[in-house]
Amino acid sequence: MALEFLSVFLVLLLSMKIRSVFSVAWLLFAILIGRAQPAPPPVRFAIVGLTHDHARGFIPAARSRSDVQLVGIVESDRELVARYAKAYQLSSDLFYPSLGDLLRKTNVQAVATFTSTFEHRRVVEECAAHGLTVMMEKPLAVNLEHARAIQAAAKKGGIQILVNYETTWYPANQAAYAIVHDQRAIGDLRKVVVHDGHRGPKEIGCSAEFLNWLTDPVLNGGGALMDFGCYGADLITWLMDGQRPTAVLAVTQQLKPEVYPKVDDEATIVLTYPHAQGIIQASWNWAIDRKDMEIYGQTGQLLVPRKDVLKLRTVKSPEMEPTPPPLRGAQADPLSYLAAVVRGEIKPSGLSSLEINLVVTEILDAARTSARTGKRVELRSSR
Repeated sequence: MALEFLSVFLVLLLSMKIRSVFSVAWLLFAILIGRAQPAPPPVRFAIVGLTHDHARGFIPAARSRSDVQLVGIVESDRELVARYAKAYQLSSDLFYPSLGDLLRKTNVQAVATFTSTFEHRRVVEECAAHGLTVMMEKPLAVNLEHARAIQAAAKKGGIQILVNYETTWYPANQAAYAIVHDQRAIGDLRKVVVHDGHRGPKEIGCSAEFLNWLTDPVLNGGGALMDFGCYGADLITWLMDGQRPTAVLAVTQQLKPEVYPKVDDEATIVLTYPHAQGIIQASWNWAIDRKDMEIYGQTGQLLVPRKDVLKLRTVKSPEMEPTPPPLRGAQADPLSYLAAVVRGEIKPSGLSSLEINLVVTEILDAARTSARTGKRVELRSSR
């Protein structure tokens, strides 16, 4: 009845041709329509593992939202549980020693995992058996064997896999993709250079639990090559529309063996494509933190020095600084993306997708081999 009355009211206002009154009425109508459609219930998710320090920001972010609900945390380390419970004022009832214990007491739709990279396979295989979507911190896996096992488990369980990179949620990166692919502003790609690094995980104050596996060649799969090289492999593969390189050449070093005796702390990876080249620079030795990118095409260049800054120059125009539009809706942040995937509103694509990250893992595998042997690794035409 209320909507019918409002419709008649709008017709009368239109006939009066009073623009300002019409604007007010239309706003009221939009508000009423919005209120008539209740928001969907929050997506119920659990966190598995707390040894990855990115959980420190994820937990308070999740608890401040209404579209997702954190219903449990799986962690067997009691000291770590006590620390997180105190830091974020979490009830002891929220913690469980295993996923099985959590599932017996809660109704969960998805899992966000903050374990070592080595444990991603186990978490996905366990979650796939229960039909739970999984979002993990980058990278996907420690090696291609684990990545393919994750792919097989996801297919068997009919679940979605998301890989969370900080750089996915940079407005400038998303705008850069649109400039390159939708606007075709710089022509065909010829070279992409990605820099990612900082002073080192120990130097910036990572927790002991995080350092324990991040600096382990098995649990992390390597050092800076894996920790930061994955960003460049992800961005370049995305910009190349999922294309696999034909060859990978890598050099790694231990510039601080007294700090990181087991893994590399400096890596450079060169990717060869039929008509382009990718260069990935990953470091635990840079005095200034950076996550930036340079994109060169046949007719111009696009620099992405910061997450919200673009510098575009073409052969026909001087340098411009287009403003990247803010990311909205499901694309705004990892929690919005996870909720949209669980509700079936979108499927994982691009930087977060399993398909792109299988290529990322193949690149990192080849890079390790190249660095170890000192030879360029040729990739077969198909996996």
